[in-house]
Amino acid sequence: MKFIIGKKLGMTQVWQGDKVLAVTKVQAGPCFVAQVKDAARDGYEAVQIGYGEKKAKKTAKPQKGHLQGLNNFRYLKEFRTVGADLKRGDKIDVNTFAVGDIVDVVGTSKGKGFQGVVKRHGFHGHPTTHGTKDAVRMPGSIGATGPAHVFKGTRMGGHMGDERVTVKNLEVVQVDAVNNLLFIKGAVPGAVNGLLLIAGNGDLVIAQEKSEPEVTEEKNKEINLEENIEKVVIEAEEKRESSVASTSVENMADKNTTEDKEKMQAVEEEKPRDKEKNN
Repeated sequence: MKFIIGKKLGMTQVWQGDKVLAVTKVQAGPCFVAQVKDAARDGYEAVQIGYGEKKAKKTAKPQKGHLQGLNNFRYLKEFRTVGADLKRGDKIDVNTFAVGDIVDVVGTSKGKGFQGVVKRHGFHGHPTTHGTKDAVRMPGSIGATGPAHVFKGTRMGGHMGDERVTVKNLEVVQVDAVNNLLFIKGAVPGAVNGLLLIAGNGDLVIAQEKSEPEVTEEKNKEINLEENIEKVVIEAEEKRESSVASTSVENMADKNTTEDKEKMQAVEEEKPRDKEKNN
C-alpha cells in the first residue's frame, strides 16, 4: 500500500492525446514517518506520517517529545498497513506514485451550514399551487399518530457538509516530482487548501536523500589550483595597494619639503627689506 498526505490547490485542465481532462492539482508531501506501530506493542499495524510545519511555540511538550529529532509537523495522520518496511524518519514524496495509478482520496467536504430537506436530502417539496401557501420547501409529515414519536434517522433539516468524505478509484494523470505535485483526474472532496489523504495499491517507495558527491583526486587538484590562484591574486593586490600608499606618502613628504624651502626663502628675502626700512 502506498500513501501520502497532501493539500488541494484547485482544479485545472490537462491534455491527454486529443482530449482535455479536468483534474485536481494536489500539493503532495514531502512526508516523514513519525511512528511505526506493530501488533505486538500497539495491538495493530500502522504507520504515522507527518506533513507540513508549524512554529515550535505552538507545539505541546508531549508532542515535542514524540517528534524529537524530527520537524514540528502541522499534521499527523495514520495509515493502516501490514508488513511495511519503514523506519522512523523515512521520507515519502510523490515519486511513490506513477501515472495511471488508481487512488482513493479522503478529505473534509465543504461546510454548507444549516440546510433544509430540499437541499440536504433532495426532497421535491410541495406543489406551488392548489392551496399551497408557504410550505413549498417544508418536509411534510415526520411520523404517524400511532407511534406518537419520530423515528431515529428520519430525514430532516440540519447541518450539512464539513464531514469526512472518501472518493474512490481516481486516476493519477501527471506526477511533478520537482514541485511535489499530483494531478488527479476528476474532483476530490474539500475546499482549496484542504487536507487530503491519498492512498493506493502498490509498494511504497522511500525517497533517497541526495548524498554529497565523492571528491576525486583530480577534483582536489582543481580545488588546490584555484586556491593558489586566489592567493596569488590577493598577494598582488596587497602589494599594489602598499606601493600606492608608499608612493602617496613620498609625494606628500616631497611636497612638504618644497613648501618649507619656499617659506625659508621668503623669510630670507624679507630680512634685508626690514633692515632697509629701519635705516
